[in-house]
Amino acid sequence: MRKILIVGAGQAGLQLGLSLRAEGYDVTIASPRTAEEIRSGGITSTQVLFGPALATERAYGLDHWAESAPGIRGLRLSLAAPPGTLALALNGELDETASSVDQRIAFARWLTDAQDQGIEVIHQPVTPAELDTWTAEGRYDLVVVAAGKGDLTGLFTRDAARSPYAEPQRGLAVAYVHGLAPDPAFPETHVGFNAIPGLGELFVIPLLTLSGPAHALFWEAVPGGPLDRWASGPSATPAEHLAVTLELAREYLPWVHERTAGVELADARATLSGRYTPTVRHPVAHLPGGGFVLGLGDVLIANDPITGQGSNTAAKAAAHYLRAILDHGDRPFDAEWATATFETFWSAHGEIVTGWTNAMLQPLPPHIQQILGAAASLPPVARRFANGFADPNDFASWLLDPSSAEAYLTEVATAAA
Repeated sequence: MRKILIVGAGQAGLQLGLSLRAEGYDVTIASPRTAEEIRSGGITSTQVLFGPALATERAYGLDHWAESAPGIRGLRLSLAAPPGTLALALNGELDETASSVDQRIAFARWLTDAQDQGIEVIHQPVTPAELDTWTAEGRYDLVVVAAGKGDLTGLFTRDAARSPYAEPQRGLAVAYVHGLAPDPAFPETHVGFNAIPGLGELFVIPLLTLSGPAHALFWEAVPGGPLDRWASGPSATPAEHLAVTLELAREYLPWVHERTAGVELADARATLSGRYTPTVRHPVAHLPGGGFVLGLGDVLIANDPITGQGSNTAAKAAAHYLRAILDHGDRPFDAEWATATFETFWSAHGEIVTGWTNAMLQPLPPHIQQILGAAASLPPVARRFANGFADPNDFASWLLDPSSAEAYLTEVATAAA
């Protein structure tokens, strides 16, 4: 039985570990926190899994919240120009229901599942020196690093050709809340994407948290701008954090703020703020003792969350790595195989997601502005735009190329005439 060590207990690492165990592999997962510590800790992110990513969980029975999490049926995009004034809005329905589950719930359950299914769980931070020793000794057939934060990320060098930014492009601040009133402009449960050109964005995301159905109010602020109220780091109390969240909504997005009269924090640890530089890293780290480790998930592709692709990319990467490992059979794993595994994932998913996300961090080019304007009155355009969040590869054929976008809009307008 092949032995695989996965360092990290997030979306990618736990999903890969559980699916490998289901396929008969001897799996060890290193997690610095226990399931109870994860569950009782603070929120770690925002997340929306769209249909294709959810399917990778469903394939191995990991979608425990299919009935209890709010079913997300669409995307509503609003544009505030000037700030405080609704200039444009569109509603796009999703072909497949999406879902958002507090990672404290998901990862605690999956870590418990791992132990119940015979996966050895090491509850300790793993150091680069320990990885060097374990790989040199040949203790495992393959070591995968899926810990997107901490010292181990530094083992993987930045890929300058795929990383155009040298500093954070947004300040990030999220609060999980109860009591948000429904949006009368789109009765279906949906993600709200509220853009304030030049300043930032507010996302309103239905989710399941520890205390039941809730919403995430997630600000992305252009650094140094008037929305960047968390620039000094997470020093505010949770109550102060929520107050700033709502104050900015009142000033810049009044149609969101009017829904917040009954809002309160979902729990005492339901706020998070910070920032990071979007970065793509080389997939293989060579260690002093002669061994190597393969990166996975946020370790290698850490995009800004503006397009909601982090968890989706991690889930798809876990499924891609699983297939590559299974297809490799009993042959020895080497650095060439590891590099090829990532590069085929990059070609299939990572490249388009990274390019699209990086583009969304800049002022939108005229052809995309034209598409959004058309989507406000043409439901097929709005629907295709919304479903691009589920399968960003579709954007390459119409959204990201000006000539293709023009041809598509002409085709849709003619059909609607």
